Amino acid sequence: MTPPRHRVIVRTEAEADLGDAAVWYEQKEPGLGRQFLVEIETAIVGAAENPFRYPCLRRKPEVRRVLLKRFPYRVFFIRRSDAIVVFRVLHGARHDREWRGNLPKD
Repeated sequence: MTPPRHRVIVRTEAEADLGDAAVWYEQKEPGLGRQFLVEIETAIVGAAENPFRYPCLRRKPEVRRVLLKRFPYRVFFIRRSDAIVVFRVLHGARHDREWRGNLPKD
């Protein structure tokens, strides 16, 4: 039996992170921005299918992180009983205070 898939909520801050990175990659090489977004989608789907496969960085709220394979980005999400909330997507060189300062209040 496969685990239930969680609903996915993507916060405004994460959408902005994704858009900025996709535009940057697309400017570097046509099609690369789309490839970045496909890998992001794969990471988010994996988190929704089994959030426990990713390391827990904080307990309350329960923050977990997915590392992308091809691109140096990290997807940060909060696991809830019925959903995962993607709240930041950050380049690996960005400091952890970037996501810690953006934890959703709800």
